[in-house]
Amino acid sequence: MKVENLREAYGQALVEIGKRNKDVVVLEADLGKSTRSCLFQEVYPERYFEMGIAEQNMASTAAGLALVGKIPFIHSFAVFAAGRAYDQIRQAISIPGLNVRICGSSCGLSDFGDGSTHQAIDDVALMRAIPNMTVLVPVDAVEVKKMVEAVVEYKGPVYIRINRNDLPVYTPEDLECRIGGIYTVREGQDVVVFANGVMVSKAMEAAKVLQKEGISVEVVNVSTVKPLDADALAEKAKGFKGAVVAEEHSIIGGLCSAVSLALKEKKVEVPLEFVAVEDRFGTSASNYEDLLKHYGLSSENIYRKVKCLLK
Repeated sequence: MKVENLREAYGQALVEIGKRNKDVVVLEADLGKSTRSCLFQEVYPERYFEMGIAEQNMASTAAGLALVGKIPFIHSFAVFAAGRAYDQIRQAISIPGLNVRICGSSCGLSDFGDGSTHQAIDDVALMRAIPNMTVLVPVDAVEVKKMVEAVVEYKGPVYIRINRNDLPVYTPEDLECRIGGIYTVREGQDVVVFANGVMVSKAMEAAKVLQKEGISVEVVNVSTVKPLDADALAEKAKGFKGAVVAEEHSIIGGLCSAVSLALKEKKVEVPLEFVAVEDRFGTSASNYEDLLKHYGLSSENIYRKVKCLLK
């Protein structure tokens, strides 16, 4: 299985869209080498603005640039992009519905060494709750590039959540990325797993183990958390004995909440299980995999949830 780095793919995508659209500008909060916005700086220094460790000012400046027709992409670690600049994002960007793209890098627990202060397990909930905001959680490097291309022409504010690490590639190069779309990664008949980000790969690992036991699992990538295509989700859920929702985020306010509401709205009655961070903060660890297992974000836990549904 090929693995690629999502941050590197994001930086490369920025350069490509900058080449095609002169209105694209990039703002950074002193983390360009980490978010990889530095790749854009190398090619288009006149359209790159280093704002320092000042996410609030960066968001407000981006709003001003959007008002004069620019397409600003702003960057920081997800915990700071969503949390520290929340007021400016809400008031100056989302209320007027401006075309600002917010990149929350090193999302979830992927900044495994820096602990709870640098790990965003509530950013999707924060951004999803803001009216007018679109929330994207790409599964791999290929989908990152496709999403960056898609949001250039998209209307309104967008939050895109980028993992820090190398992840397996599941998105076909020829797949047309549609904001709001959901994509089947693996077909199955017994249980469906709705996942995004790193949890898609964990679901795929669990599905392979379960297949050896005669259990067929479908894996669906729900990379657009908002707006969630409730009709498509409901169709995917029908006919299964149960569904698991898996995300690298708090169980409160993210994909688990979004899927539950969508299925209730569409009156689809299917037993549900959830794999997410319980109501607690992150912590530091020596590596990413250990941290994911510590919080139950593992293929083993998805395996257990599927077995529980089938009992």
